[in-house]
Amino acid sequence: MTPDMVTELMRHLLREAIILAAPLLVSAAVLSFVLSLVQTLTSLQDQSLTSVPRLLAVTLILLVGMPWFLERLVTYTRSLMVDFHRFVG
Repeated sequence: MTPDMVTELMRHLLREAIILAAPLLVSAAVLSFVLSLVQTLTSLQDQSLTSVPRLLAVTLILLVGMPWFLERLVTYTRSLMVDFHRFVG
């Protein structure tokens, strides 16, 4: 396995990881911003007001997006298995 092949594998792996993590991270960041803005405007400083909705939103996105997440993972794994002969021998 040459360094170019390792670089290609890592590039594809990191690309898939970013694509899979992006919906969760973006939704958590946007929701945190909105909730912080609401807390600032209403002068409420309770930590559970930001943690619980963010946790619920991420859980909901995971449940709704699970078929898409699994499809991406299966497609990536299949592409690795199809090209396995290139990396081994």
